[in-house]
Amino acid sequence: MPADGPPAPAPGPEVGELMLSDWHSHVGKLAGVGFLTIARRLPALVAQAVRLAWRADPRDTAVTMALSLLGGAFTAFGLLATTGVLSALFAAGPTPERVMAALPGLILVGVAAALRTLVQAGAGWAQSRLAPQVSRIAEERLYGLTSQVGLAAFDDPAFHDALQRARSRGVSMADEVVGTAINVMTAIIGIAAAAGVLGVLHPVLLPLLVLAVLPDAWAAVRSARMRYTTLYALIPASRRKWIISELLAERGPAAEVRSFTMRGFLLRMHDVVATAEQGVMLDLARRQTFARVVGETLGGTGTAAVYVALGLLLAGGAMPLAVAGTAVLAIRSGQTYLSNLMYATNRLYEEGLYFTDFLDFCADAENRVISGRPERAPESFERITAEDVVFTYPGSSAPALRGVSVHLDRGEVIALVGENGSGKSTLAKILSGLYDPDGGRVRWDDTDLADVDPDALRRNIAVIAQDHTRWPLTARHNITMGTDKGEPALLAAAEVAGADQVVAELPHGYGTLLDRRFKDGQELSGGQWQRIAVARGFHRDAPLLICDEPTAALDARAEHALFERIRRHADGRTVLLITHRLASVRYADRIYVLDHGEVVERGTHGELIRNDGLYADLYNLQAAAYSS
Repeated sequence: MPADGPPAPAPGPEVGELMLSDWHSHVGKLAGVGFLTIARRLPALVAQAVRLAWRADPRDTAVTMALSLLGGAFTAFGLLATTGVLSALFAAGPTPERVMAALPGLILVGVAAALRTLVQAGAGWAQSRLAPQVSRIAEERLYGLTSQVGLAAFDDPAFHDALQRARSRGVSMADEVVGTAINVMTAIIGIAAAAGVLGVLHPVLLPLLVLAVLPDAWAAVRSARMRYTTLYALIPASRRKWIISELLAERGPAAEVRSFTMRGFLLRMHDVVATAEQGVMLDLARRQTFARVVGETLGGTGTAAVYVALGLLLAGGAMPLAVAGTAVLAIRSGQTYLSNLMYATNRLYEEGLYFTDFLDFCADAENRVISGRPERAPESFERITAEDVVFTYPGSSAPALRGVSVHLDRGEVIALVGENGSGKSTLAKILSGLYDPDGGRVRWDDTDLADVDPDALRRNIAVIAQDHTRWPLTARHNITMGTDKGEPALLAAAEVAGADQVVAELPHGYGTLLDRRFKDGQELSGGQWQRIAVARGFHRDAPLLICDEPTAALDARAEHALFERIRRHADGRTVLLITHRLASVRYADRIYVLDHGEVVERGTHGELIRNDGLYADLYNLQAAAYSS
């Protein structure tokens, strides 16, 4: 009997990490941040910005700071000269005489204002020159590290989150932090000038002026903290939203999105994230508005107190009218500079949080960069040996390799076979220096790879991967990968791989851009890309050639032809072959069979068939499938 009540709604898309927590839940370290914390942190932020600016361009940095100081001096001089002007104008006597008496002071005020304008323009020019230079060196540092860290870092979710923060806001804030730090210093110089004048005129005015601006400072700091913590908490959702948007807008998945009518499903997933993100941002806007209203209300009260105090000083005869006029100008100037300081401080604090993400990521990435290895990378070998190799991917509880031992002799063709997840590709990456084992060791003859610079080692290894990159470059650069070995080497590698037939069909030959997103760009089929990738591996001309599922995108005829080419053109290279198609490994000198991260069998094809183990089972299953 059916249950009463309305039918259950259709289940929505599973979004996993998209379920958002409260805005503050991910950033407990910032929960207690207040104005004093920011004030203590400000010198360090300014120092970091100055160091970065100095590294970008010492001359422009020095010019900016020197002209900013000079502008503050002209500000103070102009305010003090104003006192003489007002005293002359407010003195007794005929107006023409008072104007003539004030004229020298007026000239000094005008000259000070003109010079201040000129030096501020010069400082602004030098500062604007710094911005693109700072951006360039920050990007160079970021991408220099991301392209150098160990490959295992990209299997670590925490590294991905840190990289997302550094790329999305951190690196773009480098030039902003430098510019804002300069603005902070300029505002401080201006405040010092106005404060010096106010201190000379009457000492009680300065603390009252500070009191008038503090509420605005509190509101700005609180607003900045709210925004940063909110955006920090939204990073996992923003990353997933970006991934979904790529699926909806990029050419790669476009065919399957349409074939499987995925549009509605992906839009619903996108809407789940966007709706949750919208709710969080609307709540942020409400809280920021409340903080600003409170700050501005209290700030207005403080400003009124300043002018009340000034009026009382005048009424009590503690201050002449001319001095009071100068004090008003100094107060207005001080308020302007204090407001600028609070705004710049707020900006610097908020930008500094993102900039710190960039610095923290760079520091973490530098720790992940392998350096200081003393041994020279061997250019060749007689035997490569892996002994009791253990490896676990970051965040995984189970090892991908468990005490694996293999060896490869010079000139041999060695095959790694096994079911998906058995550890074949992981072992290949360790043998090629892309991963460092957690336990055990890998040696080229007597050289332990743990003592060798991995970049130098990889120059002697060529990899033909199943998941090769389809570089948005010309066909030539897709094969040569930035090396310059000459035309004969390029043509020979393309011929061995059969890529010469692919290039022959391209409108501009090797100069054809292999990316249809650009004008005159061409797109290749999966099999054609595979041939380009194979040519890339042969062009490397390395003593160790690793072929990781190199025929996955080829038909049977092309696969057979490719393996024949590899055997014929090995030319003394050692070939490590990873494949699921066991017919291709029959002629290997030795076959290692992996299962759940362990080597369970080893031997030639004939020996393994006679052993009637896992290899024989897999081979017979494939043979039966082909013969049925």
